[in-house]
Amino acid sequence: MGTTQLEPVQEPKYWHLKTVLNDALDSEFEVGEILPNERDLAARFGVARATLRQALEQLELEGRLQRRRGVGTTVAPPRIGVSVGPSAGTWPGAGRDAWDTVGCAEAAPPAAVAALLGVEAGERVHTVRRERMIQGQAIATEMLYVPPASVPGLSGMLGPAEHAPAVLRELRELELEGEDRAVELGSARAEDAKQLDRLPGAPVLVVTTRYYAQGRVAAASVATYRADTCRLTFGDSGALEVTHHQASDTRRAS
Repeated sequence: MGTTQLEPVQEPKYWHLKTVLNDALDSEFEVGEILPNERDLAARFGVARATLRQALEQLELEGRLQRRRGVGTTVAPPRIGVSVGPSAGTWPGAGRDAWDTVGCAEAAPPAAVAALLGVEAGERVHTVRRERMIQGQAIATEMLYVPPASVPGLSGMLGPAEHAPAVLRELRELELEGEDRAVELGSARAEDAKQLDRLPGAPVLVVTTRYYAQGRVAAASVATYRADTCRLTFGDSGALEVTHHQASDTRRAS
């Protein structure tokens, strides 16, 4: 069999600029320092602003930069390790749950969530909104969806302040049989971005979890984590880590 010579691939201009900017962040800027505006940066490096934006977006995705409302683009601190593994097989809201409840309502879930739950499109479910804080900063927001069939003992006469605690309490009455998770990269929706103090479209990590009881999916949650702030860990011991920092991937499994 003959040898095939691969054509050399030219590096995109924005990718080379990202490498140069990355070096500048390490040598010229401190954590939390505000970068010059796009016009000045583009002039300094002799590139078009469109090329600069691509490089800045990639650095934000890798956790080197943060775009903050009313502030601008700043140098990001190291990512925070956040466990998203199962907590000894417990329901949301049980034990040392790291989430705080923000509110609760009855509403039809998105079509994709309805399919996860096995409910009809447009069917109303209990929707609990929660948030996760670290050092006074919101790093994740979650929507927990619970079909009425999973909490049949719930009273129909609940005030706004009683709704979420009652849903979580009734859910914990079920025997949790298992759970599974999926993680994907996404873009912050306007509502989530506001709660997380991000700009709409900012990179986020979306963790979707299904909880099983009585042989079916009893609840599902969609949690949105700040990709610039969080380093997600999986498993009870956090032995598996996935990080993306300074254009390099690190994966460690026990």
